[in-house]
Parts: sequence; C-alpha cells; structure tokens
Amino acid sequence: MSRKKTKTYLAQLAGEADKLFHGRTIEQYAALCYRRRPPGDEIEILLITSRESGRWVIPKGWPMDKKLPHQVAEREAWEEAGVKGKAKKKPFGYYTYLKSLDTGERVPSLVQVHLLEVSALETEFPERGQRVLTWQAPHEAATRVWEPELKGLLSMVATKLRKSPAAKKKLSRFP
Repeated sequence: MSRKKTKTYLAQLAGEADKLFHGRTIEQYAALCYRRRPPGDEIEILLITSRESGRWVIPKGWPMDKKLPHQVAEREAWEEAGVKGKAKKKPFGYYTYLKSLDTGERVPSLVQVHLLEVSALETEFPERGQRVLTWQAPHEAATRVWEPELKGLLSMVATKLRKSPAAKKKLSRFP
C-alpha cells in the first residue's frame, strides 16, 4: 500500500525560505475580530473560511491606496464578514503564510494583524454567502487555523485583552 507523503505547513513555508530571506514577499493586513459575551465577558474570536481553500482564516486583504493598515483591516472585516468596529492602529502581531496567486505561484505573505473590537454585525455585506463565519473561544480558534504564528496570536489574545485597561472599561455586548 502506497502512502502519499504530505509536508507540514512549516515544511512548506521553509521551502520558500529563499523568497523570505531576499524580500520577495507580499504584504497583507488582517483584522483579528473579537467580542465579549456574558457571563463573565468571555472573549470570542471570529473565523471565516477562505474562498479558495475553505480553511479557517481571519479577514485580511491587500494594501489600499490612501488607507493605513488598520483601516484596511477594518474594511476587509466588513467586506468579508459584515463586521463593524474600530481596529487598533498598533499591530497586535504578524504571521506568515503561503498565498496562492492566480498564476499558480505560491508566495510568502507577511500579514500584519490588528485587533478589532466588534461593535456591530451587518447582515448585508459584499462577500455574504461566499464564506462561512463562526465565533470561537480563542483556544478553539487556534486549533482551527493552519498557520503556526496565527495559532500563537489567537492563543495570546485573551490574556492580552484581559490586561488592557481600555478593554475592561468598554465592553461589547451581544445577545
């Protein structure tokens, strides 16, 4: 019986090390969307499916003219998931993944991640019906994504938000 060998995600990324080390990467901006739910103001993270592969991801997109990175993150969250809210200007972190381009080439993408506290969820948005959305506890969200660095960010987010004085003062409530 023949067994097909599959590479781990890290092994696939390591195969593109030359591109990473020589600056042949692309840049994207993402929104790590969160909300607090009673009881106890538990934090939930929004995950959406990728349109191409169906894997779990966070909203992200390409740089836009005349928009700062956190503004791009806000825009992508709305377009891809109907999320309204304010993204933090300072990045929460970064992760790397392999982006499949229309040409078939896979290119390393460095994604700058901005925390976005959700203030509203719209029912009508540009990519409605093209993705599946789910709210998960941070530890569960971390198990669903493939990218190791994103797993780390998702694992750290609850601790970060509990320590934030601003987060304690302003709580999002959802029924």
